[in-house]
Amino acid sequence: MMNKLQQYFPMIRTKEEVLREIENNSKLKEIYENWQEDEREEFLAFVTGTKGVKMMYDFISKAILNPEIYEERVEEFLSLLLQQKVKILEVLPNEETGLSDGYSILIMDIVVELENGSIVNLEIQKNGYMFPGERSACYSADLLLRQYRRVRKKNKQEGKKTKSCYRDIKDVYTIVLFETSPSQLHKFRDVYLHHFEQKSDTGAEMNLLQKYLFVTLDNFRSIKHNKSSKMIINNRLEAWLAFMCMDEPDDILSIIEKYSDFKEMYEQIYVICRDLDEVMGMFSKELQELDRNSVELMVDEMQKDLDKTREELEESKMEIEEKDQQLKENKLQLKKMQEELEHWKKMYQQENK
Repeated sequence: MMNKLQQYFPMIRTKEEVLREIENNSKLKEIYENWQEDEREEFLAFVTGTKGVKMMYDFISKAILNPEIYEERVEEFLSLLLQQKVKILEVLPNEETGLSDGYSILIMDIVVELENGSIVNLEIQKNGYMFPGERSACYSADLLLRQYRRVRKKNKQEGKKTKSCYRDIKDVYTIVLFETSPSQLHKFRDVYLHHFEQKSDTGAEMNLLQKYLFVTLDNFRSIKHNKSSKMIINNRLEAWLAFMCMDEPDDILSIIEKYSDFKEMYEQIYVICRDLDEVMGMFSKELQELDRNSVELMVDEMQKDLDKTREELEESKMEIEEKDQQLKENKLQLKKMQEELEHWKKMYQQENK
């Protein structure tokens, strides 16, 4: 019997077909048997349509949102996120950033230059990284410097004075989509779009160029599912965000019933899933990356706890030292009072002889 998604996407294979191909291919069988039981179930669920495929797989997001191939898709998504018309002028290599965490926590990371000269960095992350504000600020600063170098080089080539380049520098946008958001954002459970930019406390206005948008997809899922038993898509942005993070078949059908053009992207995904050799290899690689990242993030958390404990111990030590000093002062005061009491006792005894 066909499941719900197979009725819409006939290219989806049955579980029996997938397992048969795996069994008949020694390479695929070895990969499959090396997975944990829950990993096997996850893989079978999305390639057979029992669960829909969401974009939180690296190989899928890069195939569907490749700005060099599907420029219009990325332009629309960025336009909705930034609430302004976006036209991609050029896709920039993200290797130029020169910043590295030592391991990859990103599902996707694309950098594009817009028609007006602005630069946008779009990241999709499975788990919220440590120090999200600090890290994003560093990436934003790097984008700004990259744009400054590009503008300066262009102005020199055109014979313009170097000092004029500052007025030619445009905004830089750092956009991060979190499947599991960091605690600083997740606690705002009724909000899933967080805009940040630098402002003065006096009302003075300056164009400080750096702007941020953090999207908490876990909060978005909770909000959409709490309102009714069936997910209601109100606009194109909600459709895109649901496409990025929802994998329940009913949710996927809600998306394509509201906006039929999303069906083409799902079809593209399920065509990719038919190539088991390619998909299993990429899925296995992603599992290894996630395992490595989980260990390193756990180490970071342990280091954070250790640093906190060390700080608490230092504070306790200072408190003990302060109390010890206070005790010494109290003892000294008590000694002075005893000496004074002895003095008055002697005087009293002499007067009463």
